[in-house]
Amino acid sequence: MIFDEISYWENYAFGQAWEKAFAFLKSLSPEAEEKEYPIDGDDIFARVMSYETKPREEADLEAHMKYVDIQTVLSGSEGMEWAPTPQPELKGPYDEDNDIMFFHRSPNPPGRIIVQPGLFAAFFPQDAHMPQLIAAGDKPERVKKVVIKIRRSLLK
Repeated sequence: MIFDEISYWENYAFGQAWEKAFAFLKSLSPEAEEKEYPIDGDDIFARVMSYETKPREEADLEAHMKYVDIQTVLSGSEGMEWAPTPQPELKGPYDEDNDIMFFHRSPNPPGRIIVQPGLFAAFFPQDAHMPQLIAAGDKPERVKKVVIKIRRSLLK
């Protein structure tokens, strides 16, 4: 997992696919239309969406094998938890068609971050992550978010 400021994306030398993803990310504003954006066919694409954050007990811990996620918010703030995939127990089999597997929640996750505009989190196949969490206090917050998916084989 990487958690950093978007302005420091170049500190991670993952090649041209990484560069394309951040060029797209830097072009977005909070007014971006909610939809899926093709960046490089099925190899790199983005989804812009809005939703209410939720309590931890309503969120899912997930990981992906084919794609790396770059996640940030365009407005609002969102809590996310992280755990290395060998640690939490798998809930069921890997869904290859949707590139997702779910894990049981860990009572004491190794990491928790709060993503705000200007910050990003990158999750690799070994990173189980739980997005959509209430970031501060106990009240849900409306967030507008972008998730960029990069086929992991494209990263150096």
